[in-house]
Amino acid sequence: MEETDPGVRTARAVRVTGERGYAVPRGQQGGRRGRPGRTAVAESPVSPRRQRVRTTLELIRANPTGRIALKVFIAVAGALVVTIGIALIPLPGPGWLLVIAGLGIWAVEFHWAKRLLGFTRRHVHNWTRWVTSRSLPVRFLLGAVGLVFVAMVVWLSLKYSLGIDLLARFLHYIATH
Repeated sequence: MEETDPGVRTARAVRVTGERGYAVPRGQQGGRRGRPGRTAVAESPVSPRRQRVRTTLELIRANPTGRIALKVFIAVAGALVVTIGIALIPLPGPGWLLVIAGLGIWAVEFHWAKRLLGFTRRHVHNWTRWVTSRSLPVRFLLGAVGLVFVAMVVWLSLKYSLGIDLLARFLHYIATH
């Protein structure tokens, strides 16, 4: 049975939209606290530290110059972290972790980055859950395949970007000693 009262339909739409993490103009919320032109997002329990960060960001965004400066700062900081992460992906280390951290920085200010970060989190969580549900030999096999992949990427990166062929040097060392 469909609700005919527009207030009920609006409240339901606002609740569903807020649950999905999208912003809802307060003028469309239908509540008595709604003010036109303002934006609200579904509220969840927030730690005091996170609340302080949100309040600080709101204060910065309240000033037009602060809003632009914050957007530029977040864009540059996120780009720097993502660039360093991408440079470190072929090397053993936290390459992907830095790329995801850069996405997290961008997600503070950019909606597309927030959606991409959510997509990444969901898939990493699903992959982790799938791997942990497998038997120990399968997990060792997956780890071995991962290590071989990383070794191949490092070898090819060194060979074609720096001209260092570790395999040829190793075979030459074995033949001469």
